[in-house]
Amino acid sequence: MTADEPRKDLDLLIIGDCNPDVLVLGDDVTPAFGQQEKLVDAISLVIGGSAAITAVAAARLGLRVGLAAAVGADAAGEFMLAQLAGEGVDTTAVVVRAGMATGMTVALSRGTDRAILTALGAIPTLAASEVPAGLLGRARHVHVSSYFLLEDSLGPGLPELLATARSLGVRTSMDTNWDPLGRWGGEQLRAVLAVTDLLLPNEAEARHIAGTASAGEAIAALAAVGPQVVVKLGADGAMCHDGARSYRISPPTGVPGPVVDATGAGDCFNAGLIAGLLRGLDLPSAARLGCAVGTASTRAAGGTGGAPDLPTALAFAETATVRA
Repeated sequence: MTADEPRKDLDLLIIGDCNPDVLVLGDDVTPAFGQQEKLVDAISLVIGGSAAITAVAAARLGLRVGLAAAVGADAAGEFMLAQLAGEGVDTTAVVVRAGMATGMTVALSRGTDRAILTALGAIPTLAASEVPAGLLGRARHVHVSSYFLLEDSLGPGLPELLATARSLGVRTSMDTNWDPLGRWGGEQLRAVLAVTDLLLPNEAEARHIAGTASAGEAIAALAAVGPQVVVKLGADGAMCHDGARSYRISPPTGVPGPVVDATGAGDCFNAGLIAGLLRGLDLPSAARLGCAVGTASTRAAGGTGGAPDLPTALAFAETATVRA
C-alpha cells in the first residue's frame, strides 16, 4: 500500500435500512379486527432492517463492518445504535434525522412464513452523497440492502457510488429485497446492476425483477445484465451463476433444531456469502457458507438471534452440497 492509497480497515461497508423489528411469534398471528384480543406465543423488540441484520451477522463471523443508514432522533434510533455498537458494528456513517421517526417493522412470524408491516420513517431519506466517500476505499466489499425502500433517495446516486467503489478495487453487491410498490425497477435499476458485481435476491424477487416464470430463467436474464447472481431458495438452498455456469446449493443437513423464525434468514445468508468471498472462496462455496448462516439464523427468534460465529458456520457449511 502506497502513502496515498486508502487503508483497508473495513472488510464490509453496508448501505441501507436500520430499524427495530417488533417480532410477533405464534402458530396463529393473524390479527382479528372488531376489537378482539388474541394471545400469541411471544412479542419482542429486536434488531431489524435488512442492512442492520446483515451487518450484525457479518460482525459475528469476524468481519470488520460499517453501516450507512438513516434513523430518527428518537428512542427507536437510540435502541438500534446501541444494539449495533454492542455487536461491534461501526455506526459513524448512520445519519440521525432530527424531527423524524426511525423506521419500524412489525413482523408476524409463524415459523417458515411471515407477514411484514413497515413504517418507513427516516429509512428512505438516505442519499448517496451522505455515504462518506472515504469509507468506500477503506472497505474490501460494499453491499447495498433494501434497494427498493431507498429507490428514490439513494437510487439516483447509487450507480456513481458503486462505480467509484469498483474503481478503488472494491467488490460490490446488492440485495434489492421486496418492492412494496410493485414497480420492480427500470432504467435506474439497470444502471445500478451494471456496476454491481453480485446480485442476491430471493426467488420471488428474482422472478419479479427479471419478469420470468422460474428461478432458472431469472438467473440467466439477470446475469446477462452484468452481475453474478445468487438466488436464495429458502429451505431449498440456493442457485448461483458465476458468469460461466450455474450451480445448485443444497441446504446444510447438520444444523440442529427446528425452524423457529425465518425473519432475516436471507440477510444472514448475504453475510455468510460475503464472508466466504472475503475468505477467498469461489462463488458456489461462498453460497454454501451463506446457506449455513441463513439456516442457522432460523433456529432462534429475530433476524440475528441465531446468527452463528465463523467456526460454527464453517462446520454447518460442510454438510451442504454443491452441484453443477
